[in-house]
Amino acid sequence: MDSILMALVEADGTAAQPHVQSLCADAGNHGARPLAALADAAHYLCLLHGRFPGVVDHAATRSTDNAARKWLLQVCEAFADERATLTRVSVALGPVPSTSGQNNCDSAVLQQRHALEMLSQSDRRGCAMGAALTLVLDWVGVRHLLDRAAIRAGIEPSKCALPSVEDTLSVARAIAIDEASARAIQFGARQLLNQHRGLWALMQARASIRTTEG
Repeated sequence: MDSILMALVEADGTAAQPHVQSLCADAGNHGARPLAALADAAHYLCLLHGRFPGVVDHAATRSTDNAARKWLLQVCEAFADERATLTRVSVALGPVPSTSGQNNCDSAVLQQRHALEMLSQSDRRGCAMGAALTLVLDWVGVRHLLDRAAIRAGIEPSKCALPSVEDTLSVARAIAIDEASARAIQFGARQLLNQHRGLWALMQARASIRTTEG
């Protein structure tokens, strides 16, 4: 199970997205366009993951796996700090850049957030945990971008207290006790990555629109 989750994140996760790679590479550029793209990303990440309760909080109320209890407690506490970091970086980067179709973009990300809420409240054993585990694994890529954005905004990146990749994968192995739970974990993982991939595709489209509009 752990190798499957890592393969999914490496293939489809945030760090693998071309737009995120471009944002990280251009973060040190002091032009207006890279700053606008970073502000856009931070704002929509806040819209997707900045509200309590989130994916990991819902998963904590759904999970009955003793093997995941300590991990979930650590994740819930640490992700509260990550939400604060998201807000701090977003504010420091400035307002959302004006882009055609703004209302449609907001609606699309709100729909993504609703989809994640439904996923993380699923009664199917393993589904919510699959989403939570994958969020923590994929957050490594998200955090790398946020740290670059923080530096660009002139603030010191804060330390991330989320569990390590190794600890997270250990929990995935422990709770995948049968084929049904393994399938549910993979389903939750794929669905979360689908939403993240959709977010970055939207951010790339918005950046392209701003470039066209000049």
